Amino acid sequence: MYAVIRAGGKQYRVAPGDVIRVEKVGTGTDGVVEFPVLAVSGEAGQIGQQSDARVVGQVVEEGRGAKILVFHYKRKKQYKKLRGHRQAYTAVRISEIAFGGQSFKAPELPKKVAKPKKVKPAEEAPEAHEAHAAAKKTSAKKKAAPKKAAKKSPPKKK
Repeated sequence: MYAVIRAGGKQYRVAPGDVIRVEKVGTGTDGVVEFPVLAVSGEAGQIGQQSDARVVGQVVEEGRGAKILVFHYKRKKQYKKLRGHRQAYTAVRISEIAFGGQSFKAPELPKKVAKPKKVKPAEEAPEAHEAHAAAKKTSAKKKAAPKKAAKKSPPKKK
């Protein structure tokens, strides 16, 4: 099951769950974007146009692409011009393709759960603190001997 959509003057073949980078689009309500549909594939390999077809996506990320350098040069004329360009994009995850009374939805992504912080048990904490303090005391006692200045030789007489 896939659909061909138009976004930013380009055509994309998408399926539910795909993440595509399109030219920057204005997001609708709650980061939901709907695309115009050019063609839809059905179940038995049928491809056709559906006037009631719709493709809905969820905005994942917005950003700018890699820098492209544009260099203009004319030989023998002392003319050089260098410009850079970064194209803005919107990454969209296709969440649903619907047509002809059927709806194909992408599977839900698992929610990320923060790892719990490691907490030391109450009885271990003071012992660890005492061991750390004892280690500091022993290392504080050991000091390197200061270096002695090199003995200067007397100046040579002529």
